[in-house]
Amino acid sequence: MNSPELFSIAFLIIGSLLLYFGADSLVKGSTRLAINLGITPIIIGLTVVAFGTSAPELIVSLSAGYQGNAEIALGNVIGSNICNIALILGLSSLIRPVEFHLKYVNKDFWIMIIASIAVLIMSLDGDLDMWDGAILTLGIVSYVLYNIKKSKDENLEIELEEVTGKTKFKDKNIFHVLLLIVGLVILMMGANLFLEGAVNIAKYLGLSNVIIGLTIVALGTSLPELAVSVVASIKKESDISLGNVIGSNIFNLLMILGVTSIFFPIGANDISLVDIGIMIFTSLIIVPLGMRGNKFSRLDGAFLLLIYIGYMYYLFTYGSLPQV
Repeated sequence: MNSPELFSIAFLIIGSLLLYFGADSLVKGSTRLAINLGITPIIIGLTVVAFGTSAPELIVSLSAGYQGNAEIALGNVIGSNICNIALILGLSSLIRPVEFHLKYVNKDFWIMIIASIAVLIMSLDGDLDMWDGAILTLGIVSYVLYNIKKSKDENLEIELEEVTGKTKFKDKNIFHVLLLIVGLVILMMGANLFLEGAVNIAKYLGLSNVIIGLTIVALGTSLPELAVSVVASIKKESDISLGNVIGSNIFNLLMILGVTSIFFPIGANDISLVDIGIMIFTSLIIVPLGMRGNKFSRLDGAFLLLIYIGYMYYLFTYGSLPQV
């Protein structure tokens, strides 16, 4: 392996670390600022935290579009959503069974499925254009407004300590603003390094930008979700894992693809029906697996991990098969 390839791997690793720490700083700064400003925890959890853990995917997708590699965005989202369920939920369940109560996630679950099918339909003409992006963006705005109304109607509360650290924030707001800005700057730096490394590796291996988006980029940008879910399982707060996965998948489909395609049309010709089909399948399988005993058992976790391993094998072996 030549020096350029080694540099690309180094960029990929450093970029991944910057994406992780940038997202962590962004979530902590924005959450603490929101609490100090009197915003209720449920709204913070459904908006700020969900946005924060999806921020790496958004920054990477926008950067890819700006650099003329917008197709990475679609691969990134589809790959991240498969990763969130098959790898992250699978690994979390393997560590400790994850509780599942359909009544708490029923509407969110179906929103995730509908959003997945909508992206499939929009991709059939070969790209996601500005109008597709506007529809998806309208969807995420409606979803956030719905959850805000729901929180007011039901007077719900959530625990943020496991996700963002201690909730007793008495620091000055200026510190939280700086923390938020630092997080965004680190995210952008990480995205540029990560993308440069990923694209160079793709060229070296002879892989398409979509394949690299479905694999390396998807895994790298899912680091915040992976960290939150695994730590939640270790701390016996497994319900956070499921909420984190479903919420992140909705934001990925609606916000990331929506915002990115408004500014940069996303080519979908290299995305296969198998990729989108596996994303929808892994989303649908949540209910039958979880309803058996109201939890995802370690056996369920192993099954989900096998799906992810099998999908990775498919990508690197038959990744060029049938396209949308």
